[in-house]
Amino acid sequence: MESTDVQFLLTLFSITYTCIELVAIATAVRAVRDTRTPQGSIAWAISLVTFPFITLPLYWIFGRRKFHGYVEAMRVGEKRFREMVRNRHDLPRVRALSARHRPDAPRCSFEHLAGIPFVGGNELELLVDGEATFEAVFKSIESARSYVLLQFFIVRAEGLGTRLRDLLLGKAAQGVQIKFLYDEIGCHDTPADFWRSMSAAGIEVRPFHTRRGRGNRFQLNFRNHRKIVIVDGHTAFVGGHNVGDEYLGLSKKLGHWRDTHLRISGPAVLGVRLSFTKDWYWATRELYVQDLSMPKTVGKADVLTLATGPTDNLEACSLMFIRAINASKKRFWIASPYYVPDSAVTKALQLASMRGVDVRIMLPRKADHLLVYLAGYSSLHDLSSVPGIRVYRYMDGFLHEKVFLADDELAGVGTANLDNRSFRLNFEMTMLVEDRAFCAQVEQMFLADFKRCVETDTDEYARKSVTYQTAVKFARLLSPIL
Repeated sequence: MESTDVQFLLTLFSITYTCIELVAIATAVRAVRDTRTPQGSIAWAISLVTFPFITLPLYWIFGRRKFHGYVEAMRVGEKRFREMVRNRHDLPRVRALSARHRPDAPRCSFEHLAGIPFVGGNELELLVDGEATFEAVFKSIESARSYVLLQFFIVRAEGLGTRLRDLLLGKAAQGVQIKFLYDEIGCHDTPADFWRSMSAAGIEVRPFHTRRGRGNRFQLNFRNHRKIVIVDGHTAFVGGHNVGDEYLGLSKKLGHWRDTHLRISGPAVLGVRLSFTKDWYWATRELYVQDLSMPKTVGKADVLTLATGPTDNLEACSLMFIRAINASKKRFWIASPYYVPDSAVTKALQLASMRGVDVRIMLPRKADHLLVYLAGYSSLHDLSSVPGIRVYRYMDGFLHEKVFLADDELAGVGTANLDNRSFRLNFEMTMLVEDRAFCAQVEQMFLADFKRCVETDTDEYARKSVTYQTAVKFARLLSPIL
């Protein structure tokens, strides 16, 4: 190679590097401005300036903390919605949301986070594991007369997924309107033919589009993690189950799959419908009005639909857990497949134990995501300075449920895990229930699960080998994106 060619390549490299470095410096300024913690700001800024070739694409993919465009889209959608309602006189009026008034602080805090109140008059069914859940879901879909709305993070095109598709095809042939929203990252390996077969039958199928909008083009880190089925506006299903054979306990690796879903019938379904409508509008820019009527009162439970996500002004998901823990006087029991909370949740658990609350954390013995599993040991170790916190490892297969019980009056069932991803990166939904009878059912479910656990403690980390502890610490470094 001639010297002129070498000189040209060196010049080209120098110009390219300078341009990339300038972009990295500008991105570092943004990282300092936008990153949630000082530690994170420093880490991103130093890495971007020092290793721009490596860190710049990583920041584009993992570094953003807000899902841009969604809030702006909702403002436009709300304006269009009001115009639609104003111009349509055939729509029934929505009665004012109401619940038995109790001016206690926990309820008010949850309502502030949700933007809607608790509503009374709901009937609930606690659905334990996949067979019970999908039997109830399929039965409800079979009874649909007007419409079915579905939203899942994962949908597999085999077994259970095929059964669901065939059922929906049959209902579409009967004239039932069906809308199906899925997360394109969670369903990345679902064949396109699976979705096309439903679209060809008149079912409206759309991906959520986490890469749509200003600033989201390269983002792969946000997820729509909600698992929702709504039938005719009066019945909804929310919980931990996705659509896959492993959720029926058919995984050879994980075996029995322990999960929980909730069937809600009554006025609280309106909150689930509103959440789906917003997500559908983001995905399609289509505003539809299926039904504006309030579902009829069918039971006695007070329920709040708390939909959270990276568009919240406040970190509503983590604040929900903190408020529930702080409000507990007798006990706080929680089951989660992943335990990588932030320091605020950790401190809330410590304080609860210090004031005599029975704090129990139930986690899986098996791991489905190794890095998150490893990081959890370090997070548990943070609790070891406070005695009394009890830790259980579920032994009968894999634990995937997302449930908590605070005293005898408040329970939460939904899609949110006790980790940073659910706190800040995922769109989640938790149904908060104030009803003593339902909480008694949740208590019995926990007690049955504890019998399938081995009790350990918060200092499991200290009993691991040095090599294992090192792997745990490295995994903990990745906790902001796990």
